[in-house]
Formats: sequence, C-alpha cells, structure tokens
Amino acid sequence: MSTTIRFDGRVAIVTGAGAGLGRSHALGLAARGAQVVVNDLSRDAAQRVADEIGAAGGQALALAASVADFEQVSGMVAQVLDRWGRIDILVNNAGILRDKTFAKMDMADFRLIVDVHLMGTAYCTKAVWDVMRAQNYGRVVVTTSSSGIYGNFGQSNYGAAKSGVVGLMNVLALEGQKNNVRVNALSPTAATAMTDSLLDATSKACLTPESVTPGLLYLVSDDAPTGIILGAGAGCFAVADMVESEGLCLTGDALTPEGVAARFAEIGALETATPIPTAFEQTFKYVRKATAQRR
Repeated sequence: MSTTIRFDGRVAIVTGAGAGLGRSHALGLAARGAQVVVNDLSRDAAQRVADEIGAAGGQALALAASVADFEQVSGMVAQVLDRWGRIDILVNNAGILRDKTFAKMDMADFRLIVDVHLMGTAYCTKAVWDVMRAQNYGRVVVTTSSSGIYGNFGQSNYGAAKSGVVGLMNVLALEGQKNNVRVNALSPTAATAMTDSLLDATSKACLTPESVTPGLLYLVSDDAPTGIILGAGAGCFAVADMVESEGLCLTGDALTPEGVAARFAEIGALETATPIPTAFEQTFKYVRKATAQRR
C-alpha cells in the first residue's frame, strides 16, 4: 500500500490558477493540506478560486500578477514570503494561445507566446529558486505540451515555447539536485478555455482538468522524481523521453555527405536507442565511438 501523498505545511504557488487546469491543481493541493497561492492575471478569478479553497476549509491567497513581468512576479513572491515565510512548490501553469500557420503569423504573436510560456516560466522559477535552494527543498513543475514535444500544425510559437520549457527543466533538474530541488514537466491534455474550440463533446467529457491533476500532485510530492516529462489526460499517464540512436562513426573516405546518406538508415536505427542523461554524455559517447573506430 503506497503512502498517502500530503502537503501539510507546504506552501505552493500555482500560476494561471483562476480557471481550468490551474484551478484544478490549486484545489488538489489545498485538499491535501497545502497553503496555496492562487495566481492569475485576473484578480477576481484568482479570488474566486481562493474563496472556493477557503470554503472547503483550506488556506489560500489570491495574487494577481503577469508571469511575463519579472517585477510583478518578484513582488508576488515577496508577498508570499511575508505571509508564510517559505515557498515549497511552484506550478508553472499560466498560458495563452495565438494559433496561426507560420506563414501567416505576426512575429509579435510569436514573441508574446514565448514571453508568457517560456520567459514566464523562467521568471517565476528564478524568483523562487534561491528560496528553495536555501531551505534545501523545492518542487517545480513546468507545463509543456505535445505540441512542443511532437509538433502541431499552426502552433510554431506555442510549440517552440513549450519545447523551450523542457530544455529549461532538463538543466534545472541537474542544477537543483544537490539542494533537493526537483524539477519536472507536465504535458497535459484537457478541455479548458484554451482548447474549447478544438474538441468535440465526447472528448471534453473525458478530458477534464481533474483527470490530469493527480499526475501533477505526484510530480510535486516529497518522493517526486526529477527531470521527467509526464504526459497526462483523461486519467491516462505516460512518460515521454528523448532518446538517441546508437549511431555510426564514419572515417576516411566515408566521412562525406554521401557517406552519411548511404548509411542513414543505420545511423537512424532506433532499435537500440537509449536516453542521454546530460549533454556531455553525448559528447563522451561520440569520443568513445571515434576512439574505438581508430583502434
């Protein structure tokens, strides 16, 4: 029997928590004992969720701030520390869409999505990072998307930003290890205001925000992993990972574009593909293969 996951004594910030997934995450954390900061661009939306938590017997603080504004984010974090003295959990959930094909996209809309999703995640995480390191405890979740992992037509801006937060997570998971700061990515699919026009009634009935939140709660728990991408939707959960084929080392006359083309099927064979834990591990792999080839 697994231990019940609780958050008693923990302080959690959930961004974009006025509705949808953020609201569900905030309610889930509060129901299991966390003191929850409900952040949203809309003060009224944040307050409604905070009131909902309070009515259920929990503790919540509604704070309006734009995640794309580092000064506002820093001010929010200062208020949380004044109120509760610590920050244990950060759920980077806030997001927007500006979908168009790349050919028709205004670069201002590309920049806006990157500012909210990627820079907003970096700003919020930076604002709590030293606090978590100093207390030797922190749990951070970034919200990625299948659009960033696998691609989706008409979402070049969103996909780029959501892929970017995975890169951020990969590095922060390494940098946070010695101070027990664990960083993971959630890739949710749910029926929310952002996806309302894209889903039929049957899909909406399955893809509730509440069916995603159990995965989020695990990722911010005491026994959470680190450096994981967890896909979640309709009560289904899966881990996404980037792997690399074993590859080939070409030398001599074969070390040409034609040589790569001739053996590309072997180079790209994924039957023995493995994850690469760090960037330098890839470098060392290539050096090992090249050295072996020259013996």
